[in-house]
Amino acid sequence: MRREEIIELLFETPFEALCERAARVLEEEKGSHVHVRGLIEFSNVCRRNCRYCGLRSENANLRRYTLDKAEIMAAAKNAVAMGADTIVLQSGESAIEPMWLADVVDCLRGDLNVPVTLSVGEHSRAAYALWKEAGAVRFLLKHETADPKLYTALHPGHELAERISCLRVLQRLGYEIGSGFMVGLPGQRPETLADDIVLSRRLGVSMCGAGPFIAQHDTPLGGYPSGSAQLALRVMAVMRIAMPWANIPATTALATVDALGGQRNGLLAGGNVLMPSFTPPAYGRQYRIYDNKNRVDMLGARKAIEGAGRSHSLADWQPPASHEPIARAVPAVSSVSCMLAG
Repeated sequence: MRREEIIELLFETPFEALCERAARVLEEEKGSHVHVRGLIEFSNVCRRNCRYCGLRSENANLRRYTLDKAEIMAAAKNAVAMGADTIVLQSGESAIEPMWLADVVDCLRGDLNVPVTLSVGEHSRAAYALWKEAGAVRFLLKHETADPKLYTALHPGHELAERISCLRVLQRLGYEIGSGFMVGLPGQRPETLADDIVLSRRLGVSMCGAGPFIAQHDTPLGGYPSGSAQLALRVMAVMRIAMPWANIPATTALATVDALGGQRNGLLAGGNVLMPSFTPPAYGRQYRIYDNKNRVDMLGARKAIEGAGRSHSLADWQPPASHEPIARAVPAVSSVSCMLAG
């Protein structure tokens, strides 16, 4: 699909017609089932200083944490018991010990027999290869914007080419790669959204997300307005048409700007993935990538799926027990067995 066609779909096609076309493509290519990935945000430690993200290294107002392996395993066990079909381990980009994370992945695969997706930022080829060998099957690494100048402005000291290079390395190692971008970033030109879709197509990503920009008050972009949920839905619909093979999440950002219908509308616009959080609540409140983040749970996921008339494989939802654990540092190399906590 040419860039000009994508621009026409984004900005000229009536919204209802766009969503109807996306729905037809989704049904033909992926069916009605919604994949539910259990998200565990296991650390908010980050060495980068992205100007939009509350995890940025210069944010002294954020209490840092890292879950230990037993806490990760307990959260994952809960997610799988409730119907999650994949565990997503997400963190800031930190100098994490590669062997420690490989051990966690190995335990998840061995004890729970569940696919593992990693979303931990840019690392060496050797680290990526180690995690792949341990059993990780997917890697999410958002390119954030296809505009090289805007990328560098938002990510001081880094270039878009570095991010694309990492995605290529991951792909060559055999990962299913996922990327994504924000809608309504300060400084973003409307046509850049078409470039984001073109780049994602060129990379051949297996998953691509697009959610509205939401400011975080402790960042340099903290005073900017949020991106448009309606435009984000248009982008999702165009992605479904332009990348019929891809898994497309209805993002948590959509649920944050529209708590009642954001994710349902995302599914109606061509989405087929939800990622409810299984991060222990005391930690999850410190994963402040943007303000007022909606901690979507399995009940919220079920409501969104059923509200969109789609199918799922979720167990009956039960409220999680409330607890306030104390954050721990990551051990250099874990010697803990793969026994599940709790």
